[in-house]
Amino acid sequence: MHGAGGARGGLSEDERVDGKIYDFKLIKKMSRFAKPYLHLFLAALILILAVSSSRLARPYITKIAIDEYMSKGLSGELPTDSARKGLYTLGVLFFGLVVMEFAFSYLHTYILNLAGKKIVMNLRDRIFRHIQKLPVSYFDKNPVGKIVTRVTNDTDSLNEMFTNVIVSLMQDIFVMIGVVAIMLSLSVRLTIISFLVLPVMTLATYMFRKKAREIFQEIRARLANLNAFLAEHVSGMKLIQVFNMQDKKCDEFEKTNKEYYDSNRKRIILHGLFRPFMDVVNSLAIALILWFGGRDIISGILEFGTLYAFTNYINQFFQPIMNLTEIYNTMQSSMVSAERIFDLLEEKPEPEPEDDDTIELKEIRGEIEFKNVWFAYVGENWVLKDVSFKINPGETAAFVGATGAGKTSIINLICGFYEIQKGDIFIDGINLKKIKKTALRKNIGLVLQDVFLFSGDIETNIKLFEEGITFDKVKKAAEYVNADYFISRFPEGYKHPVNEKGTTLSAGQRQLLSFARALVFDPAILVLDEATSNIDTETEILIQKALVKLLSGRTSIAIAHRLSTIQKADKILVIHKGTIRESGSHQELLEKKGLYYNLYKLQYDGEDIDTIMNEIA
Repeated sequence: MHGAGGARGGLSEDERVDGKIYDFKLIKKMSRFAKPYLHLFLAALILILAVSSSRLARPYITKIAIDEYMSKGLSGELPTDSARKGLYTLGVLFFGLVVMEFAFSYLHTYILNLAGKKIVMNLRDRIFRHIQKLPVSYFDKNPVGKIVTRVTNDTDSLNEMFTNVIVSLMQDIFVMIGVVAIMLSLSVRLTIISFLVLPVMTLATYMFRKKAREIFQEIRARLANLNAFLAEHVSGMKLIQVFNMQDKKCDEFEKTNKEYYDSNRKRIILHGLFRPFMDVVNSLAIALILWFGGRDIISGILEFGTLYAFTNYINQFFQPIMNLTEIYNTMQSSMVSAERIFDLLEEKPEPEPEDDDTIELKEIRGEIEFKNVWFAYVGENWVLKDVSFKINPGETAAFVGATGAGKTSIINLICGFYEIQKGDIFIDGINLKKIKKTALRKNIGLVLQDVFLFSGDIETNIKLFEEGITFDKVKKAAEYVNADYFISRFPEGYKHPVNEKGTTLSAGQRQLLSFARALVFDPAILVLDEATSNIDTETEILIQKALVKLLSGRTSIAIAHRLSTIQKADKILVIHKGTIRESGSHQELLEKKGLYYNLYKLQYDGEDIDTIMNEIA
């Protein structure tokens, strides 16, 4: 298939951050996934507000204990027994509130995490379902690691938003409003004095937010560079080792890694300064309360319990501001992740015909026709130029050409992986644009040189987890294409474990399995993309015998770099630089003494087909 570019060192478009800590459009999109669990969030919010109310009540209870019972008991205004009884009642109430906070805190933490995990689970299901509907061109442009990150890391980041940030913000707002209301009810004068530090606090918060945004962008850029470097160099490790570039690449990595470290160090310094500075501002507010409140107590216009309550409430007021660093980081990261997730979800799925025009083929004869087809992966960089040919039902057609000539692109178009820019493609006389993709692909078997096998066993890889296919059918297919020859040698037989990509099997064994896979689904059209190259001699004999059986009774398209494998094809099409230069049977093309003739002659002299095509055409 058409290859995608490798990892880039620079910051990709989707890794950039515009610096917004919130985006109402994104929040609205996220809320759609949270809506089914709104009752859980409401329950958690009620519990959190109950916990916050309890925490607001505790300093007030202590104030009453000091002013109404301790002070009056000491001065003799209240009998000792009454004072003790009142303190006992308040103590029980205080302890009861603490126990309630413990229980409600546990419940709201459990409920929030339950809701968050359910949202993430549903979101991941939705993303994976959507990914399977995307056109192949999307996977050409986006590396696997990036897509996996969307499904795993980015959804986890959103979980933090749902479980920690949203409800915490509501709790903090409720606490701050509650603190101000209680403080005003106790002493308007002392409240105003306490908040003389607000301008300093506001300025510091603004400066922190601005600087944190800049550092956050820098960190993401450095991380993107680090990930790109690792992806590129791990993929190219063989080349690095062959050319003894290890030391040089280690130096480059150390530089990239150091840049990421330096950016994180800036964040550590900023956070390390912000919280202690807020502690200083908080302490300054308490100092003002103690100075002016103490004078008022001496003057007899303020009670000691009120002063104690003020010092507690000012601490509660500043706590959410001190937590801003953690909340800001989580929100910033979550919004970036949300943007990337919804960018993926908004990618247009593979185009299907309009309902009125859709033709869902149940069975096809296998006639394939290209009429004046022009195709490019990008812009007008034409890969195929005015290509026309016809393959009749049951015929075997072979495409010959150098790498990049357009052979694989033709296969991609037959399978409906890409849309052509000009011309028409017909299957059994029906325009490909009107055929439903699932119906089309159900009738096509694809055998690639690089066979992909899933983790599991041999049986499941032949039937591709299709429960409707019986073991007998799998075994017959394997026997028919000579795959049973090596499968039966394994102790576990068809239950022999296969790892991802089947690296424990030889290239020939993997191709025989792909033949069995194609046969078990009995497609009307069989496509073999260079399926007979890089095979050991013993296995190639088995493959050649299997091919004869596999190709009979169906339309077959073969692409090979060795002309010896396609001489029996009904039709050979020589493609060069995106155009069909010659077509006919092997004998007909030799008699023409044209491009194919020269190609055939030179290849038997030992030259490579790519070199030959570039020299003679």
